[in-house]
Amino acid sequence: MKKLFMLFILISMFFTLSAKEYSLDSPSGRIQIKVNVNETVTYSVLLNGTVIVAPSPISMELYDGTVWGVDAKVRKAKTNNVSQELTPVVQRKYATIKDEYKELTLTVKGYALKFRAYDEGAAYRWVSDKDGEYKVKSELASFVFPADNKLWFPEEESMMTHQEREYLRETLSNIGSERFASTGLLVDCGNGVKTYISESSLMDYPGMFLRGSDENKYALVGKYPGVVLETEQLSDRDVKPTKYADYIAECNGPREFPWRAMIITENDAELVESEMIYKLAPEQKIENTDWIKPGKVAWDWWNANNIYGVDFVAGVNNETYKYYIDFASKYGLEYIILDEGWYVLSDIMQKEKDIDVKELVDYGKEKNVDIILWVVWKAMDDKLEESLDQFQEWGVKGIKMDFMQRDDQWMVNFYEKIARKCAEHELLVDFHGAYKPSGLDRAYPNVISYEGVKGMENAKWSNLPDPELDVTLPFIRMVAGPMDYTPGAMINKTKTNFTPVFTEPMSQGTRCHQLALYPVFESPLQMLADNPSNYYREPECMEFLAAVPAVWDDTKVLEAKVSDYIAVARRSGETWYVGALTDWDPREMELKLDFLGDGTYTMKVWKDGLNADKHAADFAQETVEVTSDSTVKVKMAPGGGWVAIIEKN
Repeated sequence: MKKLFMLFILISMFFTLSAKEYSLDSPSGRIQIKVNVNETVTYSVLLNGTVIVAPSPISMELYDGTVWGVDAKVRKAKTNNVSQELTPVVQRKYATIKDEYKELTLTVKGYALKFRAYDEGAAYRWVSDKDGEYKVKSELASFVFPADNKLWFPEEESMMTHQEREYLRETLSNIGSERFASTGLLVDCGNGVKTYISESSLMDYPGMFLRGSDENKYALVGKYPGVVLETEQLSDRDVKPTKYADYIAECNGPREFPWRAMIITENDAELVESEMIYKLAPEQKIENTDWIKPGKVAWDWWNANNIYGVDFVAGVNNETYKYYIDFASKYGLEYIILDEGWYVLSDIMQKEKDIDVKELVDYGKEKNVDIILWVVWKAMDDKLEESLDQFQEWGVKGIKMDFMQRDDQWMVNFYEKIARKCAEHELLVDFHGAYKPSGLDRAYPNVISYEGVKGMENAKWSNLPDPELDVTLPFIRMVAGPMDYTPGAMINKTKTNFTPVFTEPMSQGTRCHQLALYPVFESPLQMLADNPSNYYREPECMEFLAAVPAVWDDTKVLEAKVSDYIAVARRSGETWYVGALTDWDPREMELKLDFLGDGTYTMKVWKDGLNADKHAADFAQETVEVTSDSTVKVKMAPGGGWVAIIEKN
């Protein structure tokens, strides 16, 4: 009997390991991943039994001709259930994050494939067991859809890019293999279902773009920059690759590769509430994080240091920056930035003649305001240790690093080097001229924000961003992580009255639209982009901007439709901040306040004025008593907004 039982076990194991299809359900069963192992490996993703991502081939080719995912023989299939709670050092949406998923690991000789099923989406990654040095020649990551879906397509012209794109409305069949986009990218699967595609745990590997496919017109396929062999420095900030290898990554020993992530939602609000990219990111790599301090920043570059009503010549000089420090101190802002101009661009160790950083740091300490320095990545890399030691000696608290414009393997590794070195010197990092967040900010919480967005700086020279882009970003770019859009304009114009002006810039949409960007857009290092002289003339608006936090304990999306509107409630301590935005269409909403606790609350409101459709800076205020049973009527002008602070009585 014992022998028969052992034979039964062996036969069961044989059939299990010979099975060509594997299935993995998310904790609630909402998401299902099916993996087919045949001549090739394909996966598909189902939502409540409906195919969202059709069978999609995946593989990885090494330079020696080995191809993972072709003629694979699975040696072991293992499933794992995980339920844990994550506590981010710098919370963007939540003080704690519930992390629940099921994982399937298929082990093959030399490598493994891991799949994760979350209730909010699916992901997979390659894992290498290979020793020694080897090169990845190419990776096939494909996302095949069962129909000619529409999508928001952030088209790129080159893989040397700031990834600051507008989102073109396209259909899958119109793209083709010659056109490509940066990630994240959003596909409209019909019936309210959306699929967001991006990556996480991007470490020591090139970033993924997505192109169309001539073989399957309903597919998106990964595209990657090759290993850079030669570069040409065109200026202090532009280092252009001039020769690429015919492979995409150089590896050494066992390793994990980036997660290919798909967030699948039935409600646009779920995109904004998702933290799946963070959950897939590498675990924290630094121990001491007590010094990491999020906050708001008075920013100089957008407003061109064009302050007025002072008895000195405004510009890049200590008098001007002391004025910024005084402003920040008055309104409780944690930081000011010294942007371009404080150092001689050819040498980061040489200050401009009218700047004394140490004097400004000391002045700021007296006012409880810290200093962040803008730097070009190449100038800093040329004298990395020297500059970091100097910044730490001065007492600077962070850097805003700019103009990397690449995500080849070398540059991705450079990001991690900067994160690690800055952590050793207790410096925050805000990456500009950057690719989208893809997990580095979890591994290194001092990486506190990213650009990688067509933010408000563009208003100095172009007709974007506008309110329609503003109500698109939370559902695509912001899903990846912190977004340094730099809001806060106090010169506001209607669509017909807007003009790009470099030295006295303005925004499109209403004043309350600008205020509402603060509770809607997430950046733990949140800028006040306009001129302090302008802010001083707007005490009612500064009452809100001084109060609104840069990090949050909880997030509730109340109303949401991609590219049309959004309303978000966020909690800090016991106080709620609510922001609503619309596109160029006037809009009315009814917002339920059922997220409030028991008792009565005082709600202070900033709303579009009666004439905001003609004079965009027009706004009004009101204060009312509310409870969790209350419903608030919100009326927004074209390009409008609405904000409220709700405090318990």
